[in-house]
Amino acid sequence: MMKMKIQSMQDLKKEMLSVVRGERKAPADAAQPSFESVEAVIRLLTPENRHLLAAIDKNKPKSVADLARLVDRAEPNVSRTLSKLEACGFIRLRQGVGKAKIPEVAIHRLTVDMDICKQIDHVAVA
Repeated sequence: MMKMKIQSMQDLKKEMLSVVRGERKAPADAAQPSFESVEAVIRLLTPENRHLLAAIDKNKPKSVADLARLVDRAEPNVSRTLSKLEACGFIRLRQGVGKAKIPEVAIHRLTVDMDICKQIDHVAVA
């Protein structure tokens, strides 16, 4: 199970600068998607975006245009949403025929582990 990093932008900047200065090695999870808070993850997974993910998983569209038709949304709108979901690791966009990109769901399950007193959160994905 992969964990998403929950880290403030300020802490992320400090971490990156210390790696650049050679004060520490890059953490093992440096390449994993990170979020400033659990709330940021939840804001990304709106009912509309979850509907889009479900449509990808169920219908296996052959392109972004195909997906836009399936969900009755404008293709540019779907493309922008998919870009956000891809940047966060929720989907992959594979090369299709010609310029077409094939969306695939990369994460099917998300678990939040919160220490409510210490405000230390972890998000695990499968």
